[in-house]
Amino acid sequence: MLKIAQTVALIGLTAALGAHAQVVKIDGSSTVFPITEGVAEDFQKAKKGSVKVTVGISGTGGGFKKFCRGETDISNASRPIQKKEMDDCKAAGIEYYELPIAFDALTVVINPKNSFLKQITVAELKAIWEPAAQGKITRWKQVNPAWPDAPIKLFGAGADSGTFDYFTEAVNGKAKASRGDFTASEDDNVLVQGISSDVNAIGYFGYAYYAENQAKLKALPIVNPKGQAVSPSEATVLNGSYEPLSRPIFIYVNAKSIAKPEVKEFVEYMLKNAAKISKEVKYVPLPAKAYTLGQEHLNKGKKGTVFGGKNEVGITIEELMAREASL
Repeated sequence: MLKIAQTVALIGLTAALGAHAQVVKIDGSSTVFPITEGVAEDFQKAKKGSVKVTVGISGTGGGFKKFCRGETDISNASRPIQKKEMDDCKAAGIEYYELPIAFDALTVVINPKNSFLKQITVAELKAIWEPAAQGKITRWKQVNPAWPDAPIKLFGAGADSGTFDYFTEAVNGKAKASRGDFTASEDDNVLVQGISSDVNAIGYFGYAYYAENQAKLKALPIVNPKGQAVSPSEATVLNGSYEPLSRPIFIYVNAKSIAKPEVKEFVEYMLKNAAKISKEVKYVPLPAKAYTLGQEHLNKGKKGTVFGGKNEVGITIEELMAREASL
């Protein structure tokens, strides 16, 4: 009985401590989630439960909606903030810091039992995914005569996803320009399940989800502008050959939230540990200088974005670091 009483008392004490814990609220991109979640776990351990970090997955667009309503401290984003989101934040009086935290190799994946697809060109991806393909391009042979007369089963990021925006811009030439007749989800695990269950499936998401599920999926080499078939990896992202699907990923921090000690500590902890955690979850860390520069921006109050409300395909981290931010 004594042990039970002690356990009940301990649960009560834990609940009481939890009720008074400071909270850092994060939401947004499922692509950035593995990094933020990894940092959050380590940070909460280091703080011995005095700070609680919540990390949601509502997609980059969904995350920015909450962020620009002042509902979150930090927004995970797999693309830069867009003009409408900038306007929404401005109207709500929300200023922010844009902090790149890693590079991702956006990965096109197929079922491992698929024996005919060895590589794919951007033109072939466009033929499959462009808006004009809806209801018309439904079989593999229609894309390439060498491929079989079998149905194409499509899986991709949902419309609120930054991955959807980046992929459509890189492949179709315009963000959000895509056929709509595919299985869409902001939860990449749903896509993994669908593709791994269908031999005729093809889809795309961040590299971390492929790396986590390599036994169930096969990554397709992409033929880059130089005509080289290149697989996604840390090396091909760093040497620039994995074009056009490598991209920076970000966190956005509410400038008012950074005044709260728990948020400031978390962001600084993330900048110090993002390289290590990024590598652990199979993303490509930025150069050390990029994290130092992010800390300098916080220290000097350099708020805003270096993108001016537009997405950019093929930008390098060196180009990012040389730009001045604006709101």
